[in-house]
Amino acid sequence: MVFSSLLFLYVFLPIVIILYFISPKVLRNSILLIASLLFYAWGEPKYVVLMLISIFINYVFGIVMDKAQQKSKRLTFLWITVILNLAILGYYKYAGFFIDIFADLTGKEIEWEAVPLPIGISFYTFQAISYIIDVYRKEVPAQRSLIDLSLFITLFPQLVAGPIVRYQTVNEEIKKRFTSSSDLMIGTRRFIQGLGKKVLIANPMGEVADQIFAISGGDLTTGTAWIGIIAYSLQIYFDFSGYSDMAIGLARIFGFKFEENFNYPYIAQSVSEFWRRWHISLSSWFRDYVYFPLGGSRVSHEWKVYRNLLVVWTLTGFWHGASWTFMAWGFYFGILISLEKKFLLKWLNKIPRVFRHIYVLFIVMIGWVFFRADNFSYAFDYLKAMFFMTDAATFDYNTLLYMKDYSIYFIAAFILSMPIYIMYQKWSESKAEKSIAFAAPLRIWQTVFYIALILVITMYLVNATHNPFIYFRF
Repeated sequence: MVFSSLLFLYVFLPIVIILYFISPKVLRNSILLIASLLFYAWGEPKYVVLMLISIFINYVFGIVMDKAQQKSKRLTFLWITVILNLAILGYYKYAGFFIDIFADLTGKEIEWEAVPLPIGISFYTFQAISYIIDVYRKEVPAQRSLIDLSLFITLFPQLVAGPIVRYQTVNEEIKKRFTSSSDLMIGTRRFIQGLGKKVLIANPMGEVADQIFAISGGDLTTGTAWIGIIAYSLQIYFDFSGYSDMAIGLARIFGFKFEENFNYPYIAQSVSEFWRRWHISLSSWFRDYVYFPLGGSRVSHEWKVYRNLLVVWTLTGFWHGASWTFMAWGFYFGILISLEKKFLLKWLNKIPRVFRHIYVLFIVMIGWVFFRADNFSYAFDYLKAMFFMTDAATFDYNTLLYMKDYSIYFIAAFILSMPIYIMYQKWSESKAEKSIAFAAPLRIWQTVFYIALILVITMYLVNATHNPFIYFRF
Protein backbone atom coordinates (compact mmCIF):
# COMPACT_ATOMS: atom_id res chain seq x y z
CA MET A 1 0.00 0.00 0.00
CA VAL A 2 1.24 3.49 -0.80
CA PHE A 3 0.29 6.87 0.63
CA SER A 4 -0.59 8.18 -2.82
CA SER A 5 -3.44 5.74 -3.38
CA LEU A 6 -7.19 6.21 -3.00
CA LEU A 7 -7.37 3.07 -0.86
CA PHE A 8 -4.94 4.53 1.66
CA LEU A 9 -6.39 8.05 1.62
CA TYR A 10 -10.08 7.24 1.85
CA VAL A 11 -10.22 3.83 3.54
CA PHE A 12 -7.13 2.77 5.48
CA LEU A 13 -6.08 6.13 6.98
CA PRO A 14 -9.55 7.31 8.13
CA ILE A 15 -10.25 3.93 9.78
CA VAL A 16 -6.88 3.94 11.59
CA ILE A 17 -7.31 7.54 12.78
CA ILE A 18 -10.85 6.89 14.07
CA LEU A 19 -9.87 3.66 15.86
CA TYR A 20 -6.78 5.33 17.32
CA PHE A 21 -8.53 8.34 18.83
CA ILE A 22 -11.60 6.54 20.17
CA SER A 23 -9.47 3.89 21.90
CA PRO A 24 -8.07 4.12 25.43
CA LYS A 25 -4.49 5.36 25.51
CA VAL A 26 -3.28 2.01 26.79
CA LEU A 27 -4.37 0.38 23.51
CA ARG A 28 -3.10 3.00 21.07
CA ASN A 29 0.36 1.49 20.56
CA SER A 30 -1.24 -1.88 19.81
CA ILE A 31 -3.62 -0.30 17.31
CA LEU A 32 -0.77 1.48 15.52
CA LEU A 33 1.27 -1.73 15.49
CA ILE A 34 -1.56 -3.77 13.98
CA ALA A 35 -2.24 -1.01 11.45
CA SER A 36 1.46 -0.90 10.52
CA LEU A 37 1.64 -4.66 10.01
CA LEU A 38 -1.51 -4.56 7.85
CA PHE A 39 -0.09 -1.64 5.89
CA TYR A 40 3.09 -3.61 5.14
CA ALA A 41 1.32 -6.93 4.57
CA TRP A 42 -1.04 -5.41 2.00
CA GLY A 43 1.66 -5.55 -0.66
CA GLU A 44 4.05 -8.21 0.65
CA PRO A 45 2.37 -10.42 3.30
CA LYS A 46 5.08 -13.09 3.35
CA TYR A 47 7.78 -10.56 4.27
CA VAL A 48 5.98 -9.54 7.45
CA VAL A 49 7.42 -12.69 9.01
CA LEU A 50 10.93 -11.60 8.01
CA MET A 51 10.42 -8.22 9.63
CA LEU A 52 9.07 -9.83 12.81
CA ILE A 53 12.14 -12.08 12.98
CA SER A 54 14.35 -9.00 12.70
CA ILE A 55 12.39 -7.31 15.50
CA PHE A 56 12.62 -10.35 17.77
CA ILE A 57 16.39 -10.65 17.26
CA ASN A 58 16.95 -7.03 18.24
CA TYR A 59 14.51 -7.23 21.13
CA VAL A 60 16.20 -10.27 22.71
CA PHE A 61 19.79 -9.16 22.18
CA GLY A 62 18.98 -5.62 23.29
CA ILE A 63 17.81 -6.90 26.68
CA VAL A 64 20.67 -9.41 26.98
CA MET A 65 23.23 -6.72 26.15
CA ASP A 66 21.63 -4.26 28.54
CA LYS A 67 21.92 -6.76 31.39
CA ALA A 68 25.54 -7.70 30.64
CA GLN A 69 27.99 -6.03 32.99
CA GLN A 70 31.28 -6.72 31.24
CA LYS A 71 32.07 -4.50 28.27
CA SER A 72 33.57 -7.42 26.35
CA LYS A 73 30.30 -9.35 26.60
CA ARG A 74 28.30 -6.32 25.56
CA LEU A 75 30.57 -5.86 22.55
CA THR A 76 30.20 -9.53 21.61
CA PHE A 77 26.40 -9.30 21.75
CA LEU A 78 26.55 -6.10 19.71
CA TRP A 79 28.57 -7.74 16.94
CA ILE A 80 26.31 -10.79 16.88
CA THR A 81 23.21 -8.61 16.53
CA VAL A 82 24.70 -6.31 13.89
CA ILE A 83 25.94 -9.30 11.87
CA LEU A 84 22.51 -10.96 12.05
CA ASN A 85 20.82 -7.76 10.88
CA LEU A 86 23.28 -7.31 8.03
CA ALA A 87 23.04 -11.00 7.10
CA ILE A 88 19.28 -10.67 6.58
CA LEU A 89 19.73 -7.48 4.58
CA GLY A 90 22.68 -8.93 2.67
CA TYR A 91 20.87 -12.11 1.64
CA TYR A 92 17.89 -10.33 0.16
CA LYS A 93 19.65 -7.29 -1.26
CA TYR A 94 23.24 -8.26 -2.10
CA ALA A 95 23.53 -12.06 -2.43
CA GLY A 96 22.92 -12.05 -6.19
CA PHE A 97 25.44 -9.25 -6.67
CA PHE A 98 28.23 -11.13 -4.87
CA ILE A 99 27.37 -14.42 -6.58
CA ASP A 100 27.71 -12.70 -9.96
CA ILE A 101 31.11 -11.28 -8.93
CA PHE A 102 32.28 -14.72 -7.78
CA ALA A 103 31.09 -16.29 -11.05
CA ASP A 104 32.91 -13.65 -13.11
CA LEU A 105 36.15 -14.12 -11.16
CA THR A 106 36.14 -17.92 -11.21
CA GLY A 107 34.45 -18.51 -14.57
CA LYS A 108 32.02 -20.92 -12.89
CA GLU A 109 28.31 -20.76 -13.51
CA ILE A 110 26.32 -20.77 -10.30
CA GLU A 111 22.63 -21.57 -10.29
CA TRP A 112 20.88 -18.86 -8.34
CA GLU A 113 17.26 -17.86 -8.33
CA ALA A 114 16.93 -14.13 -7.79
CA VAL A 115 15.32 -13.21 -4.47
CA PRO A 116 12.78 -10.36 -4.54
CA LEU A 117 13.81 -7.39 -2.42
CA PRO A 118 11.42 -6.83 0.51
CA ILE A 119 10.15 -3.25 0.47
CA GLY A 120 11.72 -1.04 3.12
CA ILE A 121 14.21 -3.64 4.37
CA SER A 122 17.13 -1.17 4.22
CA PHE A 123 15.22 1.38 6.29
CA TYR A 124 13.95 -0.85 9.07
CA THR A 125 17.27 -2.71 9.26
CA PHE A 126 19.18 0.54 9.77
CA GLN A 127 16.67 1.63 12.41
CA ALA A 128 17.17 -1.67 14.23
CA ILE A 129 20.96 -1.34 14.06
CA SER A 130 20.85 2.24 15.39
CA TYR A 131 18.72 1.00 18.30
CA ILE A 132 21.08 -1.82 19.23
CA ILE A 133 24.16 0.42 18.98
CA ASP A 134 22.54 3.08 21.16
CA VAL A 135 21.73 0.40 23.75
CA TYR A 136 25.37 -0.75 23.65
CA ARG A 137 26.56 2.83 24.14
CA LYS A 138 24.10 3.18 27.05
CA GLU A 139 22.50 6.17 25.36
CA VAL A 140 19.10 4.50 25.79
CA PRO A 141 17.89 1.59 27.93
CA ALA A 142 16.79 -1.58 26.17
CA GLN A 143 13.07 -1.64 25.44
CA ARG A 144 11.37 -4.29 27.61
CA SER A 145 8.06 -4.11 25.77
CA LEU A 146 8.04 -6.17 22.59
CA ILE A 147 5.00 -4.23 21.36
CA ASP A 148 6.72 -0.87 21.85
CA LEU A 149 9.94 -1.94 20.11
CA SER A 150 7.90 -3.45 17.28
CA LEU A 151 6.02 -0.17 16.94
CA PHE A 152 9.29 1.77 16.72
CA ILE A 153 10.52 -0.38 13.84
CA THR A 154 7.22 -0.90 12.00
CA LEU A 155 5.44 2.46 12.49
CA PHE A 156 3.74 2.75 9.10
CA PRO A 157 4.44 6.44 8.28
CA GLN A 158 8.17 5.73 7.94
CA LEU A 159 8.23 1.95 7.50
CA VAL A 160 8.96 1.50 3.80
CA ALA A 161 10.87 4.64 2.75
CA GLY A 162 12.03 6.46 5.85
CA PRO A 163 13.07 8.81 7.19
CA ILE A 164 15.38 6.66 9.32
CA VAL A 165 14.14 7.39 12.83
CA ARG A 166 16.46 7.03 15.85
CA TYR A 167 15.03 5.24 18.86
CA GLN A 168 16.38 7.89 21.21
CA THR A 169 14.35 10.60 19.43
CA VAL A 170 11.00 8.81 19.86
CA ASN A 171 11.62 6.73 23.00
CA GLU A 172 9.60 9.01 25.27
CA GLU A 173 6.83 9.46 22.69
CA ILE A 174 6.40 5.70 22.37
CA LYS A 175 5.75 5.57 26.12
CA LYS A 176 3.60 8.68 26.37
CA ARG A 177 2.41 11.22 23.83
CA PHE A 178 -0.37 13.71 23.29
CA THR A 179 -1.90 15.02 20.08
CA SER A 180 -3.12 18.59 20.28
CA SER A 181 -5.44 20.33 17.83
CA SER A 182 -2.35 22.17 16.57
CA ASP A 183 -0.60 18.83 15.93
CA LEU A 184 -3.60 17.62 13.94
CA MET A 185 -3.66 20.78 11.82
CA ILE A 186 0.10 20.87 11.23
CA GLY A 187 0.28 17.13 10.55
CA THR A 188 -2.63 17.18 8.10
CA ARG A 189 -1.22 20.14 6.17
CA ARG A 190 2.23 18.61 6.04
CA PHE A 191 0.78 15.35 4.73
CA ILE A 192 -1.20 17.11 1.99
CA GLN A 193 1.89 19.15 1.00
CA GLY A 194 3.89 15.95 0.61
CA LEU A 195 1.09 14.27 -1.30
CA GLY A 196 0.94 17.23 -3.65
CA LYS A 197 4.70 17.03 -4.23
CA LYS A 198 4.40 13.37 -5.16
CA VAL A 199 1.26 13.39 -7.30
CA LEU A 200 1.37 16.81 -8.95
CA ILE A 201 5.12 17.22 -9.51
CA ALA A 202 7.14 14.03 -9.01
CA ASN A 203 4.82 11.82 -11.09
CA PRO A 204 4.78 14.10 -14.18
CA MET A 205 8.56 14.58 -13.90
CA GLY A 206 8.86 10.80 -13.66
CA GLU A 207 6.92 10.37 -16.89
CA VAL A 208 9.42 12.61 -18.68
CA ALA A 209 12.47 10.94 -17.13
CA ASP A 210 11.23 7.40 -17.81
CA GLN A 211 10.47 8.17 -21.44
CA ILE A 212 13.82 9.84 -22.08
CA PHE A 213 15.93 7.28 -20.22
CA ALA A 214 14.24 4.59 -22.33
CA ILE A 215 15.81 6.13 -25.47
CA SER A 216 19.12 4.55 -26.50
CA GLY A 217 22.15 6.72 -25.79
CA GLY A 218 23.04 7.08 -29.45
CA ASP A 219 19.59 8.45 -30.34
CA LEU A 220 19.49 11.12 -27.65
CA THR A 221 19.75 14.75 -28.68
CA THR A 222 21.61 17.09 -26.34
CA GLY A 223 18.47 19.03 -25.49
CA THR A 224 16.45 15.90 -24.76
CA ALA A 225 19.23 14.48 -22.57
CA TRP A 226 19.32 17.65 -20.46
CA ILE A 227 15.54 17.70 -20.14
CA GLY A 228 15.66 14.06 -19.03
CA ILE A 229 18.24 14.54 -16.29
CA ILE A 230 16.63 17.77 -15.05
CA ALA A 231 13.30 15.93 -14.90
CA TYR A 232 14.87 13.05 -12.99
CA SER A 233 16.64 15.44 -10.58
CA LEU A 234 13.30 17.05 -9.81
CA GLN A 235 11.44 13.73 -9.70
CA ILE A 236 13.70 12.11 -7.13
CA TYR A 237 13.67 15.23 -4.94
CA PHE A 238 9.91 15.76 -4.94
CA ASP A 239 9.21 12.03 -4.75
CA PHE A 240 11.40 11.41 -1.72
CA SER A 241 10.95 14.73 0.07
CA GLY A 242 7.21 14.38 -0.59
CA TYR A 243 7.24 10.95 1.08
CA SER A 244 9.22 12.40 4.01
CA ASP A 245 6.67 15.22 4.35
CA MET A 246 3.84 12.70 4.41
CA ALA A 247 5.63 10.53 6.96
CA ILE A 248 6.38 13.51 9.21
CA GLY A 249 2.80 14.77 8.87
CA LEU A 250 1.23 11.39 9.64
CA ALA A 251 3.54 10.87 12.61
CA ARG A 252 2.55 14.32 13.94
CA ILE A 253 -1.14 13.33 13.78
CA PHE A 254 -0.37 10.36 16.03
CA GLY A 255 1.76 12.42 18.43
CA PHE A 256 5.27 11.68 17.11
CA LYS A 257 7.63 14.48 16.13
CA PHE A 258 10.05 13.18 13.50
CA GLU A 259 13.11 15.19 12.56
CA GLU A 260 13.35 16.84 9.14
CA ASN A 261 14.78 14.80 6.28
CA PHE A 262 15.19 17.47 3.58
CA ASN A 263 16.10 21.14 3.72
CA TYR A 264 15.93 22.51 0.16
CA PRO A 265 19.11 20.78 -1.08
CA TYR A 266 19.04 22.38 -4.53
CA ILE A 267 19.86 25.80 -3.04
CA ALA A 268 23.16 24.46 -1.66
CA GLN A 269 26.41 26.30 -2.36
CA SER A 270 28.68 23.25 -2.17
CA VAL A 271 28.39 19.50 -2.57
CA SER A 272 29.09 19.08 1.15
CA GLU A 273 26.19 21.40 1.95
CA PHE A 274 23.96 19.57 -0.53
CA TRP A 275 24.39 16.34 1.43
CA ARG A 276 23.73 18.10 4.72
CA ARG A 277 20.37 19.05 3.23
CA TRP A 278 19.47 15.84 1.34
CA HIS A 279 18.21 12.67 3.08
CA ILE A 280 19.44 14.05 6.38
CA SER A 281 18.51 10.94 8.36
CA LEU A 282 20.69 8.66 6.20
CA SER A 283 23.63 11.08 6.13
CA SER A 284 23.54 11.48 9.91
CA TRP A 285 23.21 7.69 10.34
CA PHE A 286 26.42 7.04 8.39
CA ARG A 287 28.12 9.94 10.18
CA ASP A 288 27.29 8.67 13.68
CA TYR A 289 27.58 4.91 13.15
CA VAL A 290 30.33 4.63 10.51
CA TYR A 291 32.29 7.87 10.02
CA PHE A 292 32.81 8.72 13.70
CA PRO A 293 33.69 5.11 14.74
CA LEU A 294 36.30 5.11 11.94
CA GLY A 295 37.83 8.18 13.55
CA GLY A 296 36.04 10.89 11.58
CA SER A 297 38.30 13.87 11.11
CA ARG A 298 40.03 13.32 14.46
CA VAL A 299 42.70 10.96 13.19
CA SER A 300 46.48 10.98 13.34
CA HIS A 301 47.06 11.49 9.62
CA GLU A 302 45.17 13.69 7.18
CA TRP A 303 44.93 10.93 4.56
CA LYS A 304 42.82 8.90 6.99
CA VAL A 305 40.16 11.60 6.94
CA TYR A 306 39.78 11.18 3.19
CA ARG A 307 39.91 7.40 3.54
CA ASN A 308 37.03 7.60 6.02
CA LEU A 309 35.03 9.84 3.70
CA LEU A 310 35.55 7.51 0.74
CA VAL A 311 34.57 4.46 2.81
CA VAL A 312 31.41 6.15 4.09
CA TRP A 313 30.31 7.41 0.70
CA THR A 314 31.03 4.16 -1.12
CA LEU A 315 28.93 2.38 1.51
CA THR A 316 26.23 5.03 1.07
CA GLY A 317 26.11 4.25 -2.63
CA PHE A 318 26.06 0.51 -1.93
CA TRP A 319 23.20 1.00 0.55
CA HIS A 320 21.08 2.29 -2.32
CA GLY A 321 21.48 -0.85 -4.38
CA ALA A 322 23.57 -3.88 -5.29
CA SER A 323 25.14 -2.35 -8.36
CA TRP A 324 28.54 -1.02 -9.43
CA THR A 325 26.82 2.14 -10.67
CA PHE A 326 25.50 2.90 -7.17
CA MET A 327 28.94 2.29 -5.68
CA ALA A 328 30.52 4.54 -8.31
CA TRP A 329 27.90 7.18 -7.54
CA GLY A 330 28.82 7.06 -3.85
CA PHE A 331 32.56 7.04 -4.56
CA TYR A 332 32.10 9.99 -6.94
CA PHE A 333 30.61 12.11 -4.17
CA GLY A 334 33.19 10.85 -1.68
CA ILE A 335 35.95 12.19 -3.94
CA LEU A 336 34.19 15.52 -4.44
CA ILE A 337 33.56 16.03 -0.72
CA SER A 338 37.18 15.12 0.00
CA LEU A 339 38.36 17.67 -2.58
CA GLU A 340 36.09 20.31 -1.07
CA LYS A 341 37.45 19.57 2.37
CA LYS A 342 41.02 19.75 1.08
CA PHE A 343 40.91 22.97 -0.96
CA LEU A 344 37.77 23.44 -3.10
CA LEU A 345 35.67 25.10 -0.39
CA LYS A 346 38.26 27.85 0.05
CA TRP A 347 38.16 28.51 -3.68
CA LEU A 348 34.36 28.31 -3.87
CA ASN A 349 33.96 30.89 -1.11
CA LYS A 350 35.81 33.40 -3.27
CA ILE A 351 33.46 33.22 -6.25
CA PRO A 352 29.90 34.68 -6.56
CA ARG A 353 27.03 32.63 -5.10
CA VAL A 354 25.40 32.11 -8.49
CA PHE A 355 28.47 30.28 -9.79
CA ARG A 356 28.68 28.16 -6.64
CA HIS A 357 25.05 27.23 -7.18
CA ILE A 358 25.62 26.31 -10.83
CA TYR A 359 28.62 24.19 -9.80
CA VAL A 360 26.49 22.20 -7.33
CA LEU A 361 23.63 21.60 -9.76
CA PHE A 362 26.08 20.58 -12.48
CA ILE A 363 27.92 18.10 -10.24
CA VAL A 364 24.73 16.66 -8.73
CA MET A 365 23.04 16.09 -12.09
CA ILE A 366 26.09 14.23 -13.41
CA GLY A 367 25.84 12.04 -10.33
CA TRP A 368 22.13 11.43 -10.93
CA VAL A 369 22.94 10.07 -14.41
CA PHE A 370 24.86 7.18 -12.80
CA PHE A 371 22.16 6.81 -10.16
CA ARG A 372 19.40 6.49 -12.79
CA ALA A 373 21.24 4.53 -15.48
CA ASP A 374 21.09 0.73 -15.42
CA ASN A 375 24.76 0.32 -16.33
CA PHE A 376 27.97 2.24 -16.98
CA SER A 377 27.67 1.92 -20.74
CA TYR A 378 24.36 3.74 -20.85
CA ALA A 379 25.51 6.32 -18.27
CA PHE A 380 28.53 7.27 -20.39
CA ASP A 381 26.44 7.37 -23.57
CA TYR A 382 23.98 9.64 -21.81
CA LEU A 383 26.75 11.97 -20.63
CA LYS A 384 28.14 12.09 -24.16
CA ALA A 385 24.74 13.21 -25.41
CA MET A 386 24.58 15.89 -22.73
CA PHE A 387 27.95 17.34 -23.69
CA PHE A 388 27.70 17.38 -27.50
CA MET A 389 29.92 14.31 -27.88
CA THR A 390 27.66 12.42 -30.30
CA ASP A 391 26.53 12.91 -33.88
CA ALA A 392 22.93 13.51 -32.80
CA ALA A 393 21.32 16.92 -33.27
CA THR A 394 21.20 19.49 -30.49
CA PHE A 395 17.42 19.15 -30.32
CA ASP A 396 14.56 17.66 -32.28
CA TYR A 397 10.76 17.74 -32.37
CA ASN A 398 10.49 15.58 -29.24
CA THR A 399 12.67 18.03 -27.33
CA LEU A 400 10.30 20.88 -28.17
CA LEU A 401 7.30 18.68 -27.36
CA TYR A 402 8.59 17.92 -23.85
CA MET A 403 9.21 21.62 -23.27
CA LYS A 404 5.69 22.50 -24.44
CA ASP A 405 3.72 19.73 -22.70
CA TYR A 406 5.52 19.79 -19.35
CA SER A 407 6.58 23.43 -19.02
CA ILE A 408 4.06 24.18 -16.25
CA TYR A 409 5.36 21.24 -14.19
CA PHE A 410 8.98 22.31 -14.63
CA ILE A 411 8.17 25.90 -13.61
CA ALA A 412 6.25 24.72 -10.52
CA ALA A 413 9.08 22.35 -9.59
CA PHE A 414 11.74 25.06 -9.94
CA ILE A 415 9.76 27.43 -7.72
CA LEU A 416 8.94 24.85 -5.04
CA SER A 417 12.52 23.57 -4.89
CA MET A 418 13.39 26.95 -3.37
CA PRO A 419 12.24 28.04 0.12
CA ILE A 420 9.78 30.63 -1.25
CA TYR A 421 6.67 28.95 0.15
CA ILE A 422 8.21 28.37 3.58
CA MET A 423 9.22 32.03 3.70
CA TYR A 424 5.61 32.99 2.92
CA GLN A 425 4.37 30.64 5.66
CA LYS A 426 6.68 32.17 8.26
CA TRP A 427 5.69 35.69 7.20
CA SER A 428 1.96 34.98 7.26
CA GLU A 429 2.08 33.16 10.61
CA SER A 430 4.13 35.96 12.14
CA LYS A 431 1.64 38.56 10.91
CA ALA A 432 -1.29 36.46 12.13
CA GLU A 433 0.17 36.35 15.64
CA LYS A 434 0.32 40.15 15.70
CA SER A 435 -3.06 40.84 14.11
CA ILE A 436 -6.33 39.06 14.92
CA ALA A 437 -7.93 40.78 11.93
CA PHE A 438 -5.35 39.13 9.65
CA ALA A 439 -5.46 35.74 11.40
CA ALA A 440 -9.11 34.87 10.70
CA PRO A 441 -9.01 35.41 6.91
CA LEU A 442 -5.65 33.61 6.79
CA ARG A 443 -7.08 30.51 8.48
CA ILE A 444 -10.05 30.51 6.10
CA TRP A 445 -7.78 30.91 3.07
CA GLN A 446 -5.48 28.11 4.24
CA THR A 447 -8.43 25.77 4.84
CA VAL A 448 -9.86 26.47 1.40
CA PHE A 449 -6.42 26.01 -0.20
CA TYR A 450 -5.76 22.61 1.37
CA ILE A 451 -9.28 21.34 0.63
CA ALA A 452 -8.88 22.42 -2.99
CA LEU A 453 -5.43 20.83 -3.14
CA ILE A 454 -6.64 17.46 -1.87
CA LEU A 455 -9.52 17.55 -4.37
CA VAL A 456 -7.14 18.22 -7.26
CA ILE A 457 -4.83 15.44 -6.04
CA THR A 458 -7.79 13.05 -5.85
CA MET A 459 -8.76 13.84 -9.44
CA TYR A 460 -5.22 13.08 -10.56
CA LEU A 461 -5.20 9.80 -8.63
CA VAL A 462 -8.52 8.67 -10.12
CA ASN A 463 -6.91 8.69 -13.56
CA ALA A 464 -3.43 7.63 -12.44
CA THR A 465 -1.75 4.29 -12.93
CA HIS A 466 0.45 2.66 -10.28
CA ASN A 467 2.86 5.25 -8.84
CA PRO A 468 5.26 3.72 -6.31
CA PHE A 469 7.86 5.84 -4.59
CA ILE A 470 11.43 5.73 -5.96
CA TYR A 471 12.94 4.82 -2.60
CA PHE A 472 10.73 1.73 -2.22
CA ARG A 473 13.38 -0.21 -4.17
CA PHE A 474 16.15 0.76 -1.76
